[in-house]
Formats: sequence, structure tokens, C-alpha cells
Amino acid sequence: MQVSHMLRWNFPLRQSFALLISRCVSQVARHRYDVIVVGGGHAGTEAAAAAARVGAETLLVTQKMHTVGALSCNPSLGGIGKGHLVKEIDALDGLCGRAGDWAGIHFSILNRRKGPAVWGPRAQLDRQRYREFIQSELLSTPRLMVLEGSVEELLVTEPKPDHPGQHKVIGICLANGSHPIMASSVVLTTGTFLSGSLFVGQTTSPGGRIGDAPSSAGLSQTLRERLGLRVGRLRTGTPPRIVKDSVDLSLAKLHLPDTHPTPFSFLNTRTHCKPEDQLPCYLTYTTPGVERVVRESLHLNYHIQQDTKGPRYCPSIESRVLRFPGRQHQVWLEPEGVSSDLLYPQGLSMTMPPDVQLRLIREIPPMHKAEIHTPGYGVQYDFVCPTQLNPSLQVKSTQGLFLAGQINGTTGYEEAAAQGLWAGVNAARSALSMPAVALSRTESYIGVLIDDLVSRGVTEPYRMFTSRAEFRASMRPDNADIRLTLKGFEEVGCVSSLRYQESLRVKNSLQDALSTLQDLTLSASSCRKRLPHVHISEARNSLLTGIDLLQYNISFETLASVFPEQLLPYSEFGERLKIEAVYKPYYELQQKEIERIQKEENMSLPPDIDYFSLQMPLSQEVREILDRVRPTTLGAATRLEGITPAAIVSLLSYVHFKGKKKGMHSEKEREDLCAHNTSVPL
Repeated sequence: MQVSHMLRWNFPLRQSFALLISRCVSQVARHRYDVIVVGGGHAGTEAAAAAARVGAETLLVTQKMHTVGALSCNPSLGGIGKGHLVKEIDALDGLCGRAGDWAGIHFSILNRRKGPAVWGPRAQLDRQRYREFIQSELLSTPRLMVLEGSVEELLVTEPKPDHPGQHKVIGICLANGSHPIMASSVVLTTGTFLSGSLFVGQTTSPGGRIGDAPSSAGLSQTLRERLGLRVGRLRTGTPPRIVKDSVDLSLAKLHLPDTHPTPFSFLNTRTHCKPEDQLPCYLTYTTPGVERVVRESLHLNYHIQQDTKGPRYCPSIESRVLRFPGRQHQVWLEPEGVSSDLLYPQGLSMTMPPDVQLRLIREIPPMHKAEIHTPGYGVQYDFVCPTQLNPSLQVKSTQGLFLAGQINGTTGYEEAAAQGLWAGVNAARSALSMPAVALSRTESYIGVLIDDLVSRGVTEPYRMFTSRAEFRASMRPDNADIRLTLKGFEEVGCVSSLRYQESLRVKNSLQDALSTLQDLTLSASSCRKRLPHVHISEARNSLLTGIDLLQYNISFETLASVFPEQLLPYSEFGERLKIEAVYKPYYELQQKEIERIQKEENMSLPPDIDYFSLQMPLSQEVREILDRVRPTTLGAATRLEGITPAAIVSLLSYVHFKGKKKGMHSEKEREDLCAHNTSVPL
């Protein structure tokens, strides 16, 4: 019988896990918690830490203690869109941003050729350092305990009659047959382990990750049969790990990191890795020989023959070759750590037999003598259709059950971590009898991510891009703290007082600096004399403010040299002030649209509404969509595929009728919303 162990996270990092888990569960186990989190990956660690920060007594259950916080696939964090999520997670006091700053060994800002709103902070990570940092943070988190074990099933009972839902989750049962553990809320972050299957060539075995035991079939069965949730199937994969000394890196293109690393965390002014100690990455390309090996081995590759949807934006080399024949494909050779002797070949995810994998990589010039340390493999796993969730990430039909990460159909560490944090927050608030909280897509990429999932669902693994956000000008990586930290402390309860005070200082300083810039004025002629390198049109005769000047090709430092007394006190915020000034006109243009969407999102739709009997002119198709997805707000309904503007107007009338006695909506609000929605062709 499997032995489960539990520990209180209050030991220093240097103490070994073997020592920490030496106490038996029967000696220290509680029989009840406020929140139980299942899974120790990016979603699970953020969920557990967030729940504990909100004030809930929290238990994190993981199959292997030493893999808590492990980087299962690529050794990197951030990127375009994904970096925005990391910055927002950090602004809400999450873990992964600070972990990235500690473990990073190659920092770069992607997309610099475009504006700061779509820059992508990114870092290559040292796997061991990252895992150790996450574990150390959890060790020091009050109210958080960890149990090593496998969850067999959820404990389900009748729902509370005064709350929506057909079921209520009240705890978990472990596979080792020990006593049930009760909880007010349970967060499932099962990753690829929910009915996971591993594929290498024609070999298939149960599991979610090489080297780990498969998850219990009972958990998946509970979701499908007991709770009646709609479950789908997705796939992903990982490349082989290459022995570094067997690669001729002189045949690849050298890519150096930024000379001045940019931290992810707003609490850090520098990274743990010194600029001069960063490691390079290398770029190479596939050859016609790679395509030949792929095509010759298709009959040996069971995974690629399946119809299960895989990640469009991180496909296997087999999928890329079949989809884009005759092309060269990029392969990035990335370090796995300061002391690691392995390279991660980004772009070479594959599931063919190991001997064929070796043949393939040796078709790429720098790897013509390469040796494989660990072969690549594919994974297929169950996911729960996320339209069955509320924006709090609670299952609509099941009280107390929250889902986060790949179980919701997403792909990527950052997407999982963002969901984990928000599910943990709401699981804790539910357990502590506090109302759920939501993030709007007008204020955060986390809000965009969750709204996309619960409103639109997924047909393939979902990943974040800046193009998914309508209001990129105001939702930048640089201002995530101003957007979210104050709300995280004042409304959500997941932000520490230390971070809150620092964010207040920054916000007040930026406001003072912007006011000072607005008050600084120069005539166009004076600007040409004092700033001769700045091209100001001869036709312009009006006064220019400091904010106007920063919208030209001029740095804050240069402007401060002209107005040292007024501006030098704000030198700390020079780059942020420059960005604020550049985006000020765009932000002002977007404000009306932001306010419209916020009004729609404030108009709630009753959770128990019977769309089929509703007396209003809705088509049968529209009624079926609304009944299946059950949007929680009018705003969410407007984003459903197949919902017509006429249907939105009908719902608006219904919302107004229900809220009339409460004075919820003015006549002008209704007119504005009707005008917007009827302007779209039916």
C-alpha cells in the first residue's frame, strides 16, 4: 500500500525533502481543511499559495513531493502574451514571477521592434533553481500543508438548497485507502494526468509524465459519471533532451541575452543571475533530411495518427512537416541550467520511436553527432469543457469544485499559473463565506484568458497572445502592478501589505510625475532651440507639455536635463513615464469602449434562468447556446459564437425587467447598449 506523507511548509530550503516528509500522515494530518488543491504543478502551486494568502487552511496533494514546482516541459517562462500573464500573477502576489527572477539564466524582451504594449518579457530557466524556489516559498507560507499521495475520487453530496448547483464536493479520498479528507472547496489542477496516456512510437502506457505514476481512473470517472461533466480529449508532446557535449554549437547561430536583464517581479530591481553570467541560446534549422525521416516513420508513430487535437502554436515536428511540407523550421537549442549537461531543442517535439528520433536530430547540422539523454514523447489527456465553469473557475453544476490549468483546455505554464491563482483565490473565498471575485477582460490578460475559456470554450489547447486582448494599450506589462495590486489587496485579499504599500508608493509617484509633466510647457519655438534633435513641425505653434514632448523621439532622461528641478526626483520611473505618455492618446480613445463593456459585465444573468421557456423572441439555436454555456453576465453573452445582436437586445430587456425595482440600469445605459448591439449586421 502506498504511504502518504504530509509536511508543514515552515522548514528552511536547505533541509532535504527526505527529512521533511519523514513524518507519517497519521501523526500530523488534519481531517478537514478549508481548501484542498490536487496537483503540484504551476496551477496547483499558485492555487495553494493564493488560497493560503486569502486566509484559508489549505492542503496541497501531489503524487511526488520532490516534483512540486517542476518544469515538466520547456525550461523557460514568459514570452509574447505569456509574459503579460507572469507580470499580472506577480502583481497579485503570485509565485512564478519571483521564481523566474531567481532561476533565470537568459533574460530577453521579445517583440521590441513593436510598442511596449506587446513586448514579451521572457527568461530561460535553471530547472533545479526554479523548483527549489517554488518549494522554498511554499515552505514559508502560513496555513499551507502538503500531502504526498494520489487522489482516488471526490466526495460528493447533495447541494446547499440556497445556492445554484446539482452537487456539492465536500472532500477527497486517497488511493491508499486512508481516511477521507474533508474540505469546503476543492481545486483540481491535474494537468496532463487526468486519464493520461503516454506515446512513444507504437508504445502506449498510462500516465501524464514520464517517470510518474498515472492518476487514478476514479477521479476522471467521478467527473464524467457522478457529476455529468462534458469531457474532451487533447494531446501535447515534448522533445528529446540532448547531451550538450555531443552538439557542435559552432554550426548554430549564437543568440545572446539582454545585457540588462529585466525582472518579472515588481518587487525586484535585479535578477539573481548577474548579467555577465547569463547563458546564450542557439538557433538552427531543420533540413530536407528531417522531413524524409518524418515521412518514412509515420507508420511507426501511433500518436500522430490520432484525431485528438494538439497545440496549434507549439506543434510537434511531425505536424509541422505534414502541414508545411518543403519548409525549413526553426530549432532553438536552449540551456536547461547552469550546471546541466543537457540542451532542450525547442521546436522538435516528437513521438516517433527513440531510434528514429536519433536519426532525425542527426539530420540537423549542429546535432550530426548528437546523443539523446531522454527521448521525446506524446501525451493524451482528458479536459473538462470550460464553458461549464463560472468566471470564478467554479464548476457551475457543482458547489465547491474549482478547476485550473490544462484540465480547462489550456497549454503553457503561464496560462496554468494564472488560472491556478484565480481558482485558489475564489476557492478560499467560497470556503470562508466571502463572495466570488472576477477579473474583467478590460483590466487584465488573466480576465481575457478566463473570459475566453468560460464564454467560448476550446477546440484545441488554448494559449495566450496579445492579439486576444481588445485593450492592449492600457493592459501593458509595465503597469500590471497599478492595474491589479491595489485591487488584489483591497478587494481580493491575496496581496501582502508589503507589496501593497510599495504599489501605493509607485502609483502616487507616477501620478505626481504625470501631473508635473502636464504642467511643464514650452512653446514650439523654445522646444526647437532647447531640444534641437527633436523634430517638431514648423507648422506647430501651440504650447507643448512635458507629456507631449515624451510622445516624440525623446527619453525622459533627456527631458529631465532640460527641467532638472522638476523631473530629476522621478528618474526612478523614467521608462514607465515615457511609456505612459506614448500610450496616453490611445488609452483615451479606448475609454468609451472599456466603459461600455464594463457596463455589460455588471449586468448579471440569473444562474437558474430557463432559456427554453423564456417569453422573448429568441431562436431555438440561440436558446440552446445560452442553455449550454449559461453566461453569467450580458457581457459574456455578447461574446458567444452564434448569439445575434437581436438576442442581446432581448436579454438586455430581460435584465432591465428583473432589475427594474432595484434601479440597476438607467434609460441611457439601455439605449447605449441597444445602439451598440444593433449596429452589428444580423
